[in-house]
Amino acid sequence: MTSSTPTVAEYVVNRLADLGIDRVFGVPGDYSFPFDDAIEACDRLQWIICANELNAAYAADGYARINGVSILSTTYGVGELSALNGVMGAKSQRLPIFHIVGAPSTQIQREGLITHHTLGDGVYNNFRAASELACCVSACLTPDNVVEEMERVIREALRLSAPAYITVPMDLGKMPIIGKPVKGMPLAQITRGQSDQASLEAAIEFILGKIQSSKNTIALPTQFVANFGALELLKQFLTKSNIPFATTPMDKAVISEAHPNYLGVYNGMSSSPAALKATVESADLVLDIGGVVFEDFNTTFWTDNIAQSKLLTLGDQFVRMGGTIFTGVVLSDVLVGLTQRIGPTPKSNTKNTQLQMSLVGAPTDPTSSANFYSRLQKMLRSGDVLVVETGTCIMHTTPMVLPDEVGFQTQTLWGSIGWATPAAEGVCMANKKGRTILVTGDGSHQLTANEIGVMGRYGIKPIIFVLNNNIFGVENVLSEIGPSYDELAKWNYSQVPSAMGCDTWFSTRVGTVSELDSAIEKANTFDGASYIEVMIPASESQPLPPNVQNQIYKTNIPGKA
Repeated sequence: MTSSTPTVAEYVVNRLADLGIDRVFGVPGDYSFPFDDAIEACDRLQWIICANELNAAYAADGYARINGVSILSTTYGVGELSALNGVMGAKSQRLPIFHIVGAPSTQIQREGLITHHTLGDGVYNNFRAASELACCVSACLTPDNVVEEMERVIREALRLSAPAYITVPMDLGKMPIIGKPVKGMPLAQITRGQSDQASLEAAIEFILGKIQSSKNTIALPTQFVANFGALELLKQFLTKSNIPFATTPMDKAVISEAHPNYLGVYNGMSSSPAALKATVESADLVLDIGGVVFEDFNTTFWTDNIAQSKLLTLGDQFVRMGGTIFTGVVLSDVLVGLTQRIGPTPKSNTKNTQLQMSLVGAPTDPTSSANFYSRLQKMLRSGDVLVVETGTCIMHTTPMVLPDEVGFQTQTLWGSIGWATPAAEGVCMANKKGRTILVTGDGSHQLTANEIGVMGRYGIKPIIFVLNNNIFGVENVLSEIGPSYDELAKWNYSQVPSAMGCDTWFSTRVGTVSELDSAIEKANTFDGASYIEVMIPASESQPLPPNVQNQIYKTNIPGKA
């Protein structure tokens, strides 16, 4: 920011950069030029010009998962609406993304001129309601409200850990601010919320009483704890209390799976190890830390069975068990209070009996899920983040035992296919500790593969596995007859990087185990991005039986075969 009074757009961009953001994902557009120029001029930010606004929203989602917060910039109407699906997905994942949108000038609006990116009806707020629904807080900024409004927007987006919508008419974006600029703190130094002390004390006493009276307590920590900025506090609590824990697929690897008290993945009838379902459900007390989402795919079609009478939820701003609810208590304060006062619980007899996948397949065998995922597991190392697309990839990676400090990111709840490719771009740009490895099916990849060119443009180095079975595999599994509409256009995937200007990438197609082994060995040592197309038999994706279909979708008439 220059020494002179900043414009509204310059102030917004720099105030958000104070949080520790160093990238902005988006697509420039004419009504957003004041923002676009401010981003370009900010020496703390790099403009990441994505292939389209939806990809930009997905990339901002991935970046926020690692960095804690991100910025998305689009133009009015066509741009913000294109991004809306990705912003909604971030809301479901509780990710604070600041979505900044330029709008037609107030001069155009006051004259009622018909302009592009509108419906031609002279109405200039048609889209605001839709964008606001994807967020937890919104603001239309002016020179005289920008300082106060930005503090409110930042506070609420971080308190609720959800996207924020910021819009500025083009002429106002160019005007200098009125008021004294605020110099903000990095995200790690910000207190997300404050607890009512009486409620906090009562909640901690209640939780401690339940833990002390329980002979067998198991914790289910969630990814939301990290989003709320309380991950280190969670680790301290689990270490001090010695409570064993499992995670659902949505929360996989929020705590290192090498932790001595880690038990596995609780996923209803598909829990791994299989005995974990009974272990969790037979516990005297289950601590839900952050708010488990008991969703169909996160519980294998609602086959979880934890009695509500023994489920104690430590939410972002509440504690609940049955009909007892404490409000006005912030999760970080609860974890600090518990850690200060709790003693080690008795050593549990439970342990993680998950097994490493065995390497299978002779060198000449064709590639398949069985021989691919075991090799994927073997190649992972500390610092890696594994980004897994919605679909059959999740079914195979959920039971996988991850090495120490390997991250895992997916989109279980929102489940928008195509998310993972741009999200991996955002993860890779935020991940300073190790590699970013993407696993995606070919069907999902076709939706957003144009982001590969963006990755090449900005010089990031992901390792990408595209599993090619020539169908929408998960749709084929979930459909009744495996219809032809699940078939895909047949791409030459291994040629995609070079076609998009990524000439220095290692790119190959593998169809046998020996080719897969050679490709992984090359990717592990190659100083650059890798793109590996892995052939997978379409025959692996067979429709589920009709009774299972009805368990998922519940479309049959009750009592009728």
